[in-house]
Amino acid sequence: MENKLNSNFNEAYIERLSKETETMIANESSSFLNQPLTYLKEHKSEFIYVESTLFEEIGIEGVSVEVDDVFGTYDVMLGLKLQKKFEKLLKEQLNHSLHGDEAKFDLVFSHDDGLWDLNFALNYVNGYTENISIHEALQLIHQFLTTLVHTVKQTTS
Repeated sequence: MENKLNSNFNEAYIERLSKETETMIANESSSFLNQPLTYLKEHKSEFIYVESTLFEEIGIEGVSVEVDDVFGTYDVMLGLKLQKKFEKLLKEQLNHSLHGDEAKFDLVFSHDDGLWDLNFALNYVNGYTENISIHEALQLIHQFLTTLVHTVKQTTS
């Protein structure tokens, strides 16, 4: 599992989109991930959407990242394929894993698609600093979500 946490996102599908209309601005190559994370602060009207086999392996189709207009945090949004029965464990693990007085998350089960809609601020994940690249941010998100899913599944087995 260790090499997966250090994996790169060279094969990722990457889109830049308008926050207002959700229309695609550009389909990006993996070299876009070398941009600093602050790119999103400088382009607040945009968000990025990333699909990767690294996310699919842990039950996530894709991840969106944007800067919150009010709080200025880097918000991560995704759908997580886990059964509804894991709600209590998911909430406990998120409360335990996100650090800081302002650390919050939104977790809602969608009966329509059977996914957990999860939103959290990257700012409260261990290892976060603002001077990382988008690639490093995706690695941090992947590591955080891998640990979350693994811990929830281990606890129930």
